[in-house]
Amino acid sequence: MQNTGDTTRLFGQRIKTLRVQAGLTQMALASRCNLDRTYLSGIERGVRNPTLEIISIIAAGLGTSLAALFDYLFSPIVSCSPSTPRFPLQPLSLVSFKHLAN
Repeated sequence: MQNTGDTTRLFGQRIKTLRVQAGLTQMALASRCNLDRTYLSGIERGVRNPTLEIISIIAAGLGTSLAALFDYLFSPIVSCSPSTPRFPLQPLSLVSFKHLAN
């Protein structure tokens, strides 16, 4: 499994990629999201760890879904053997929390 720093950095790269594809500057996206440009820059550089609420706001500002922001997590990574692709994170399976209900 990747460490938190890698995940934060990869997520920031994903935000930047989608922003550039949308033809937006950091300032334009920050304005759409009502965020400070330097905060958005920190997210893109992987030095800020945004909350789910902020991630949702950024998705809306990019005109995309939350799922699209995390697509990169489930894309194959080039491995030593092309016949055995590896994935950075495995999708979570459904877990029952009935035992927690009282």
